[in-house]
Amino acid sequence: MKTFEHLHDLASQVGASLGTSDWISVEQSRIDQFAEATGDHQWIHVDAERAKAGPFGTTVAHGFLTLSLLPAFFATGFEIRDSRLGVNYGLNKVRFPAPVPVGSRLRAHFKLLAFEAIDNGGAQLTIEVTVEREGSAKPVCVAESIARRYP
Repeated sequence: MKTFEHLHDLASQVGASLGTSDWISVEQSRIDQFAEATGDHQWIHVDAERAKAGPFGTTVAHGFLTLSLLPAFFATGFEIRDSRLGVNYGLNKVRFPAPVPVGSRLRAHFKLLAFEAIDNGGAQLTIEVTVEREGSAKPVCVAESIARRYP
């Protein structure tokens, strides 16, 4: 994991890679739990028999499930040692270019797009997150995540 000692060390990293997360497996149990939590029970996600005849030949994860994994990806992607608090400020340009079939392994790559100093010694970071599926050339999610971090 790439480590930065100080939050403001990232000011010089705009345009650079911040790191890559660990892999996360997307099993049917995770998809089913997400369906329960959100009320999205579309058959392509939860009905394995029907999904066999569908466009992907198996169940696939919800796009928003993939997006909801961003905090877990961030936790293993890079570290800012003197940052004690991070808050999600929003997202830009979220896209799901490819499906996530059940059993997939995903990881995220982080690129710093913008660094803006804010009150209380904090910084607003705009980070491009590209989520890849193991064995696929096309990403499964690309988003700009905006976070506020504080020492």
